[in-house]
Amino acid sequence: MILDLRSLFANDKESLPLDCQFDLSEVDFFGLYPLKKPVSVKGTAFSRAGIVTLSVVCECEYTAPCDRCGNTAVKIYNVPIERVLVSELENDENDEIILIEDYKLDLYELVYTEVVLAMPNKHLCSKDCKGICQECGKNLNDGPCGCATKTGDPRLAALRKLLEDND
Repeated sequence: MILDLRSLFANDKESLPLDCQFDLSEVDFFGLYPLKKPVSVKGTAFSRAGIVTLSVVCECEYTAPCDRCGNTAVKIYNVPIERVLVSELENDENDEIILIEDYKLDLYELVYTEVVLAMPNKHLCSKDCKGICQECGKNLNDGPCGCATKTGDPRLAALRKLLEDND
């Protein structure tokens, strides 16, 4: 979606309301496609005192298996985007400022980049997910499995036997 911002750059105290959706279901996150529903984008672009500001919030539903237990987990993420838009730029080292050429902004490209960067590297069903038992594979969120809790490193079995023999 290309936004024509010419009127915002020309007129002070003008605003452009934004309410749209983008399909990011084809975006690959580590071999998964977790953004099954469209990403909702709401906010405004407005001009005040000769400065054009874009202020939007992207809401996305992230559906993927939990990295600890494997159960499907759905999380809602809100990604705020606040940027100053300029038609000329001398120093391009500020990430908060976007240079707009021909007074047009590709909103899809901006939303795509910000949403991808904001998504988690580790996706959990809950903060206190216990994962699965490494011995039997039972989901420990459903309760204890009954396996021995301390099996230890098998490479240290000889040392462990020496300690047991000394007792």
